[in-house]
Amino acid sequence: MKIVQINSVCGVGSTGRICVGLAEAAKRVGHECKIAYGRSAAPAEYSDISYRITTDLEVKKHALGSRLFGKTGTYSKAATKRFIDWLDGYAPDILHLHNIHGYYVNIPMLFDYIKSRAVPVVWTLHDCFAFTGHCAYFDMVGCEKWQSGCERCPQKHAYPKSFKDSSKYMYNAKRAWFGGVENMTLVTPSQWLADLVERSFLRGYDTRVINNGIDLDVFRPTESEFRKAHGCDGKFAVLGVAYEWDERKGLDVFKALAERLGDDYRIVIVGANEALAQSLPKNIISVCKTQNARELAAIYSAADVFVNPTRQENFPTVNIEALACGTPVVTFDTGGSPEIADDSCGAVVAKNDTDGLTARIERIRREKPFSQNACVARAKRFDANDKWREYIALYESIFQGARQ
Repeated sequence: MKIVQINSVCGVGSTGRICVGLAEAAKRVGHECKIAYGRSAAPAEYSDISYRITTDLEVKKHALGSRLFGKTGTYSKAATKRFIDWLDGYAPDILHLHNIHGYYVNIPMLFDYIKSRAVPVVWTLHDCFAFTGHCAYFDMVGCEKWQSGCERCPQKHAYPKSFKDSSKYMYNAKRAWFGGVENMTLVTPSQWLADLVERSFLRGYDTRVINNGIDLDVFRPTESEFRKAHGCDGKFAVLGVAYEWDERKGLDVFKALAERLGDDYRIVIVGANEALAQSLPKNIISVCKTQNARELAAIYSAADVFVNPTRQENFPTVNIEALACGTPVVTFDTGGSPEIADDSCGAVVAKNDTDGLTARIERIRREKPFSQNACVARAKRFDANDKWREYIALYESIFQGARQ
């Protein structure tokens, strides 16, 4: 079976790593898998399985058109024509779509190809872009227009940023582009997103939940000198990890915790750039972004609690990584985040309830209700190898069904 995955990136970022992990798992059981991607050169070790759809210049032109006119996904025609020619030559048995936004592919041309060739499609939705007129998430503004028809978008300046509000056009265009696909299965990493899909114009498609997974050989309880090196010995270490700190990820919440929690606590955040680190309160320890997963596992292991005050989220793997390292999780009730930890290893607090979050952290320090073993046991539900097998079983089922 020949599979082509399509994503904005390959081998980097969360979705890029998912693509590579899935390609390698498919290869191990005898399938062939390529990753077609749009942005940033893939790491050299993936050159044999990757195909870049666009050039840097084409990405910039697409981004400019999107910024000016709000019609993201309608540019990159020449690049998409080349890609379709490549697809025709490769003749995949299954197309697996991931993030098709990101200024690199012409979406209507791609779906015209899918419909005309009747190629079976698996589409993993990593956010809400597929069924809105503009945004990838709408939780922070409480918008419900996507259920009936987008217009007058309150988030036109959010990704993908635009000077012009084209949300009404894009909502209707997406409904036409994505409708009428003969053999398409949607996959969501969280039940939360699956429930949203069932309320959107995509509700007619078969939708499965396959959670994101992590490498449990890497993320496990790990000894290190982190606590000593960062002045956490004898303190209760509160950890936050993000790859881009902003209001969505709850940076302001950590600042509030720094004011509320006493000297018996140490707050550590990972992923802040140098400029942001300089602006943090003195009692927040900032650790620069790390691409070394084993180093990150040591940091998770050194913490007493992992806090994720995210306000918009699908299924954050940082929660799973913390649990796998034996650290309990406290999260806001946001998206699929509450689906990861249960009562044996963490707690869920109402979104924006900083008082409740503070109280939970203080209770965990005082009562120590969660054991390392319970956290690790919960994380085993999200073993990446199991998730790859779920995807491959789905591929094989769809492939066999298409041949009958």
